[in-house]
Amino acid sequence: MPAKKLKTFLDENNIRYVTVKHSNAYTAQEVASSAHVSGKEFAKTVMIKIDEKMAMAVLPASYQVDFEQLKKFLGSKKIGLANEAEFKYHFPDCEVGAMPPFGNLYDMEVFVAEVLKKNEEIAFNAGTHTELIKLKYEDFEKVVKPKVFKFSWKTVSLPKDPSERWHDDL
Repeated sequence: MPAKKLKTFLDENNIRYVTVKHSNAYTAQEVASSAHVSGKEFAKTVMIKIDEKMAMAVLPASYQVDFEQLKKFLGSKKIGLANEAEFKYHFPDCEVGAMPPFGNLYDMEVFVAEVLKKNEEIAFNAGTHTELIKLKYEDFEKVVKPKVFKFSWKTVSLPKDPSERWHDDL
């Protein structure tokens, strides 16, 4: 059971949470939809490398990482997306790509997009592609102690019908 380490940690810290089972889903947007959680409340974990050191960037499912903002804030020369082969061994108790945003359990820094802080509750993968955990954002921040700042932007999805993409006011 991949979520055992996380649940034990939450229980030991007297954090109230709810687990939600959902159908198999892999992308953050799919998980949010499958579990009936809004994209702004679902906290996806994006694995990044900062000068060859692994870290977690946590942001809403409907947002993207702004690597230039990260570089500027952290004062680092080299920041980029980590690939699966580089990070999967850091999470032996999790399915690949379903790690929870608790870097403190895996000895790595956690950076949270400030927009996520606006939510009363957040939901996130619990170590599998079929279970998530919901808890109060303030409880998450209390036990993880992430660095919170602006480093993301909202993804814009275009309509599938090309005729609906452009609106000219003539």
